[in-house]
Amino acid sequence: MKIITIIGARPQIIKAAALSRAIATYFPTKIKELIVHTGQHYDQNMSAVFFDELGIPKPTINLNIGSGSHGKQTAVMIEQLEEVLIKEKPDALVVYGDTNSTLAATIAASKIHIPIVHIEAGLRSFNKKMPEEINRIMCDHASTLLFSPTKTGYQNLMNEGFRENKAMLYSADNPGVFHCGDVMYDNSLYFSRLNEENSTLFKTLGLQKNDFILATVHRNDNTDDPKHLSTIFESFRKIAEKNNETIVLPLHPRTKKMLEKSLSNDLYNSIIINKNIKIIDPVSFLDMIALEMHCKLVVTDSGGVQKEAFFFKKPCIILRKETEWVELVECKAAIITGANENLILNAYNTFINKEDYDFPPLFGDGAAAMFICEEMIKNFN
Repeated sequence: MKIITIIGARPQIIKAAALSRAIATYFPTKIKELIVHTGQHYDQNMSAVFFDELGIPKPTINLNIGSGSHGKQTAVMIEQLEEVLIKEKPDALVVYGDTNSTLAATIAASKIHIPIVHIEAGLRSFNKKMPEEINRIMCDHASTLLFSPTKTGYQNLMNEGFRENKAMLYSADNPGVFHCGDVMYDNSLYFSRLNEENSTLFKTLGLQKNDFILATVHRNDNTDDPKHLSTIFESFRKIAEKNNETIVLPLHPRTKKMLEKSLSNDLYNSIIINKNIKIIDPVSFLDMIALEMHCKLVVTDSGGVQKEAFFFKKPCIILRKETEWVELVECKAAIITGANENLILNAYNTFINKEDYDFPPLFGDGAAAMFICEEMIKNFN
């Protein structure tokens, strides 16, 4: 069978590694994969380097679309992806998560009746002000095969009218819904075995393992709201100064652009000169895994980093008002704070003094990609 995998943003490139690896290892004679990169993320450090590092096949096609407003970017993607799909005639289209690339590919494929396989189906923040929420809902309801990483995601789909349908063959009108585990857990297990040998980041930064906080900030709600951004970085300053904590902050390009613009001069300067706050460029995926494995606490507004913190049994402060990964909060491995200074500091104090963590096996057994391949072969081959 022939599939086209759509990627466009850094997390999708990483997720695609698990599927490509499973195909190459277990199904090389049964599945032919073409990778189409929309170019939604085109910064070298945020995209191309990951193909080399993770051993992902280079994209067959790169549309080089770049940034733009949601409407403009999505429209250009739909137009160009439709041309690719008509020319290549795949048996199925594979999309990941909730980006504009995912939405555009879903619309293009659904209009010309190409079956859609949605990996990371069923996730819900229940906040439709987030573009990602609209993208993932629309993609789910146009898909033929839906693979949810968690039981909660699976139940969300049941609540929206999907059925526990066991009747093959599946179609957009008769979709198959599966709880399969998380391909990112597959990746974390696989690449964690490699990074100890390859990562030099700790020596470069002068870090002591298990003695620093890892933080990431990139969501529009935080970076584009001066009050939110100032509150978050004021919290970082207080944690670093009052508690003598080292905070490592791989800085997303959007955040870097907004810091000097949005923070007061006093706060900005105090952050820049603070020796305990190590602002660094975006890191490779292997280096990010190394940081996650060996930090003592994660602070993030990234959905992916929330999960990875859990994979490596690290508590997590979530800089959003909600999360798609509600299981992390329910088992008290994560606390939602949003951009609220008191909540952030209280969560920090809670985790620093907490010892009885619980990290149940929520994300499968590390073989989600193999399961997905097997189900695609059953349905499309």
